[in-house]
Amino acid sequence: MKIYHRYFCVFFTLSFMLIMKPFNANAQKKVSIDNGYYITYPDKLMLRVFTLQKFAPFTISANGNDNELNYKTNSKLNLGIGATYRSITANLSYGFKFLNKDQGQGTTKGLDAQFHIFPDKWAIDLLGTFRKGYYLDPKDKNGLNLATYYQRPDFTRNIIGLSFFRVPNSAKFSYKAALAQNDWQTKSAGSLLYGGEVYFGTVKGDSALVPNQVSNNYKQAGINKINFFSIGPGIGYAYTLVFGKNYFITGSAVGNLDINFSTEERTSDKHNKFSLLPGGIYKGAIGYNSDNWSISANITGNALYVGSYASSKEYFLPTGNFRFILARKIGLKTHK
Repeated sequence: MKIYHRYFCVFFTLSFMLIMKPFNANAQKKVSIDNGYYITYPDKLMLRVFTLQKFAPFTISANGNDNELNYKTNSKLNLGIGATYRSITANLSYGFKFLNKDQGQGTTKGLDAQFHIFPDKWAIDLLGTFRKGYYLDPKDKNGLNLATYYQRPDFTRNIIGLSFFRVPNSAKFSYKAALAQNDWQTKSAGSLLYGGEVYFGTVKGDSALVPNQVSNNYKQAGINKINFFSIGPGIGYAYTLVFGKNYFITGSAVGNLDINFSTEERTSDKHNKFSLLPGGIYKGAIGYNSDNWSISANITGNALYVGSYASSKEYFLPTGNFRFILARKIGLKTHK
């Protein structure tokens, strides 16, 4: 519980600093926008309804074969509402029972917050996932030969992360048109992306992360806790293809090269590992946009690897979400 509170305090502090600082800077200097490529709506209120599905698995690979322990959360399909006005966005969602049938995966608890902020010439992602309760699917190839879901209610994965990438061509390319719906990209455009990322976190269980039944197949057997820290630069590209003026497809991909420091703990010992590992951040969207309406489906996520002293294969900890959004722009009366 103390660790959870520590992570939350750091996450809250980073959130406040990142949300406030870019917009204070923007008040002093605004980027010139080419209206031939996209249109902004500073005096319109954006209202949306959406469905949301988050994912935060954790994968342990076996040496010498293609078996892997792909631990998953029982993440609910949420139904939500939200609003955006200028630089302020608020969303509320809830996983209603009629959208989520209990199939025996167990319960996942905790906080999962993902902020995507797009101040002038920047794309900033802030991640805070604090999850407890995972399961293994009997359909996966993991060597367990399960008949039902293998539940790990004690399994905890806490991660805080920050990525910040420069968008040099933000005068013609808008992330917000695809992901926040308060711009409208009317002509195809793209931009180079460059910057960096930093993550730190913990994965742990009350007992070994590898089940006893298959401990002989995994060199990570006996490990019950992993701490890690990753930092490194990245470069990529984002592009929105517009056709028929109103329809769009957006793709964004960044490749990172991270310095990773990890510590694996067993009850009897612990070992450190320095690694140079790849990483990735991706965003994608497809939909319809206009002066008044926006309909879109999008995905955002990252690929994070953590080095292992016990094994030659890294741990894999991706995080992300899927959304389907119906949004309406509403004009507000302004007083000059």
